[in-house]
Amino acid sequence: MASALAARMGLNSLLRKQARTFRVRICTMESDMEFSCEIKWKGKDLFDLVCRTLGLRETWFFGLSYSVKDTVAWLKMDKKVLDQEVPKEEPIVFHFLAKFYPENAEEELVQDITQHLFFLQVKKKILEEEIHCPPEASVLLASYAVHAKYGDYDPEVHKPGFLAEEELLPKRVINLYQMTPEMWEERITACYAEHRGRTRDQAEMEYLKIAQDLDMYGVNYFLIKNKKGTDLLLGVDALGLHIYDPNNKLTPKCSFPWNEIRNISYSDKEFTIKPLDKKTNVFKFNSSRLRVNKLILQLCIGNHDLFMRRRRVDSLEVQQMKAQAREERARKQVERQRLQREKQLREEAERARDELERRLVQLQDEAHMANEALLRSEQTADLLAEKAQIAEEEAKLLAQKAAEAEAEMQRIKVTAMRGQEERRLMEQKMLEAEMLALTMAEESERRAKEAEQLKQDLQEARDSERRAKNKLLEITSKAAYVVTESRTLPTAICFSRENLSFDFKDTDMKRLSMEIEKEKVEYMEKSKHLQEQLNELKTEIESLKMKERESPLDIIHNQNTESVIQKICILYSLEKSCT
Repeated sequence: MASALAARMGLNSLLRKQARTFRVRICTMESDMEFSCEIKWKGKDLFDLVCRTLGLRETWFFGLSYSVKDTVAWLKMDKKVLDQEVPKEEPIVFHFLAKFYPENAEEELVQDITQHLFFLQVKKKILEEEIHCPPEASVLLASYAVHAKYGDYDPEVHKPGFLAEEELLPKRVINLYQMTPEMWEERITACYAEHRGRTRDQAEMEYLKIAQDLDMYGVNYFLIKNKKGTDLLLGVDALGLHIYDPNNKLTPKCSFPWNEIRNISYSDKEFTIKPLDKKTNVFKFNSSRLRVNKLILQLCIGNHDLFMRRRRVDSLEVQQMKAQAREERARKQVERQRLQREKQLREEAERARDELERRLVQLQDEAHMANEALLRSEQTADLLAEKAQIAEEEAKLLAQKAAEAEAEMQRIKVTAMRGQEERRLMEQKMLEAEMLALTMAEESERRAKEAEQLKQDLQEARDSERRAKNKLLEITSKAAYVVTESRTLPTAICFSRENLSFDFKDTDMKRLSMEIEKEKVEYMEKSKHLQEQLNELKTEIESLKMKERESPLDIIHNQNTESVIQKICILYSLEKSCT
């Protein structure tokens, strides 16, 4: 196996010498590029080719990295590419990455491409948790990343679920909370909506400004040991060297800023940091791998050079780049403003068009409604004309009826006046009849008393007659005896007969009874006639009577009258039954 691999590598080397070129693949954060390079090219030749292809002028931040035995190495600029420990298989893969980080991204990063590459690399490191980021900062950074990709938030376009396929938060943050993806998206979208008006470049810069304040931003960590053999972490970044506990990459135990370091050196595997202050102890540490020591030294030299460069006047190239960047930003700002104005004008024109269309539809509806209203008005006019004609005829009829009603009213008034007179006469007659009824009632009562007295007298007379008859029978029975003695007593018998004839005349009693009966009949006839007359009068005036106007006294009088009439009827029936 090893012999086969050696044979393949030898064959590749032979082919390179024969072709005088070799192929490389450059992987950036956005895309991959392949180039054909000459065998004599140094690392700087390949690096410059990549930078020209990308349009990148701030080259001092970047480098070409590759992997060697699980260790990251950077392509050296002053040595040939093939003479370094690069992979031997073609295409040779290099990663174009930021090797050094700025202290202040907003001030140091001039080109948009530089800013964009930093944004992509920092974003990847945060998502892969190479840079620790608190949850709240992760959400805010995610909102700027979304804005950099999608532009301004539009609720009509960016509907719920549009971030479902996006990787925006570290898995550590997602697992830290009991929140669904929809809940995370809702919070990110809420922040995203607040960034309206920013461009993609501005959103990326805001992302970097927040990220550069994170504790692990731009720090390269290496495992080291101090003189006592204690495991430590060495952190190299844009500000200096930091010593960490292996379990705490956020807070350094001690730091050595670049401006306080006088010299850094290493011999074999031992590093020595000499501060400017001679009173400060020299710090020494060991690294077990030579390749790692070389990398630490490269990073220290590069970061120190950039640290000192930032504190000097910018070079002519940098000044020119910044001036061009300012002009470019000004031009872009003017262009954005122009586009914004055009967009605003277009939106206003669209709104005006929509308004005109809405107004047109409204006018069409109004015209349609007006036509319908006109048609209805014409129909209404015809109906009104017919109704007017009918109303005119009805008016004539009403006038005629009014005249007739007026005549009828006059007649009714005359009739009412006549009726009032008649009612007055009827009331007078009724009063007279009532008075007559009272008189007749009194007379009836008096006659009833007389009749009762006569009945008593008649009964007494009959009783007397009966007694007389009995007595006569007694006298008759004694007549024989009396006749024998008539000769002696004639005068006494005659006297007695005279007395009988005087006391017991039957014809007189009959005549008296007949007179009494005749008077009764006449009285009853008169009472009956009076009752009929009263009923007739009552019937005639009853229809004209207004009972609601009757006084309590009228009601009592009517009741008394009815009671008297009932008594008369009862007496009449009694007398009739007795006879």
